[in-house]
Amino acid sequence: MAHPHHNTEKRSFTHLTEFDRGQIQALRKQGKTLQAIADEVGCHKSTISRELKRGSVVQRRSDLIEHQVYFADVGQRVYESNRSRCGAKYKLLQVSEFIQFAVAKMKENHWSPDAICGYVKAKKLFGNAMVCTKTLYHYIDLGLLAVKNIDLPLKVTRNTKKKRTRQRKKVLGMSIDQRPAHIDDREEFGHWEIDTVLGSRSKGSVLLTLTERKTRHEHILKIHQKTADCVNQAILTLKQTYGAMFSEVFKTITSDNGGEFSELSLALNSDQAVYYTHPYTSSERGTNERHNGLIRRFIPKGRCIDDIDETLIAQVEAWCNTLPRKILGYRSPSEVFQDELKMVA
Repeated sequence: MAHPHHNTEKRSFTHLTEFDRGQIQALRKQGKTLQAIADEVGCHKSTISRELKRGSVVQRRSDLIEHQVYFADVGQRVYESNRSRCGAKYKLLQVSEFIQFAVAKMKENHWSPDAICGYVKAKKLFGNAMVCTKTLYHYIDLGLLAVKNIDLPLKVTRNTKKKRTRQRKKVLGMSIDQRPAHIDDREEFGHWEIDTVLGSRSKGSVLLTLTERKTRHEHILKIHQKTADCVNQAILTLKQTYGAMFSEVFKTITSDNGGEFSELSLALNSDQAVYYTHPYTSSERGTNERHNGLIRRFIPKGRCIDDIDETLIAQVEAWCNTLPRKILGYRSPSEVFQDELKMVA
């Protein structure tokens, strides 16, 4: 008949507790055998043997003869010390070159950890001497890198806006409901979203932004006022830039119902179409809104657009177009856009 306290199978792979070690010390002092102690505690005798080696210290009797004595508190301290060193070790030393590259991209180029890891994999840099996105975020959380969470704009953003019920607003032209369904698939090149980015609330210059839905390529144009005439003049500038390819590059444009876009179709050719989103539904131009958020990293709300020169605007546009995107297989919008232009030409 099995011993009533023998439950080795039920306690398989369970670590010894402080209470177990107290039992071991008391039973060992009584002169019990390893098997007897194991039966009493409920584990294998090999576990008892290892524990006795772990928690024993040398004692010297009055006749100066040394012997080993087991103490529960010693065994517990050694156990806790060993456990603190368990687990996967940080790979910082093995991936130091990758870490230096990642920190530079985050601080100087404002890339996200995911963009960095995806870009490195896609370009096959550093071989296997890198860490994944999750680990890179973990290192940042632990303070192991020269980058903090506050340096990662998207990680510290919070949506504090309350939903508001707005009155109905008239749609200026063809509704987005009339836009061909295949445009939603983002498989065809040449479909754009448009919006304006304001500076200070006073009248003055604004930024006109256009984002191509498939490639995520961005155009940022400074216009003198938020008016239909200024918007159309900017479109005519793009018309001159692309020349004969304009109708192939700009097949459709999707806009909100701002008054500055009320005459947008007048600047386009007859084979090009303008569609208007539902009032107060910025999510229907999600790609463009996302890029406007990227622009705000460099040109925050309240900054006067009149004071911003064309050089800075060109730098922001270049940054948006060279940022590797996960949705593009970590290629940049500029790379994908150039490939599409070659097919159009």
